[in-house]
Amino acid sequence: MIQQKQRNIVRQRVHTRIRERMTGTAERPRLNVYRSLNHIYTQVIDDVKGETLASASTVSKKGEGKKAGGNVMAAAEVGKLIAQRAQEKGIKRVVFDRGGYLYHGRIKALADAAREAGLEF
Repeated sequence: MIQQKQRNIVRQRVHTRIRERMTGTAERPRLNVYRSLNHIYTQVIDDVKGETLASASTVSKKGEGKKAGGNVMAAAEVGKLIAQRAQEKGIKRVVFDRGGYLYHGRIKALADAAREAGLEF
């Protein structure tokens, strides 16, 4: 059984292998996902310029209602939000970077919600 500390190291190695073959351009930026225990974060990144074009997460600002961020429903909401913010910037097509995580659960829910909201990948 893989211990908890080693699991993240394995994920980082997988993510490095994925990133060797995948880059985001201005025409088709990279939709990056990071999943922590309590939250999920996404960014639309242009790797050529090295800048973040849009981002969304389950972390709430002061004054907003506190929502649970470590579940599938919250991930789906973040998927809809990132798709909306990307389309406001004129981005329709992206390359999905699952960040070394398995395409299952929260990652799959986020990707499906982003597709339903209009992003193509």
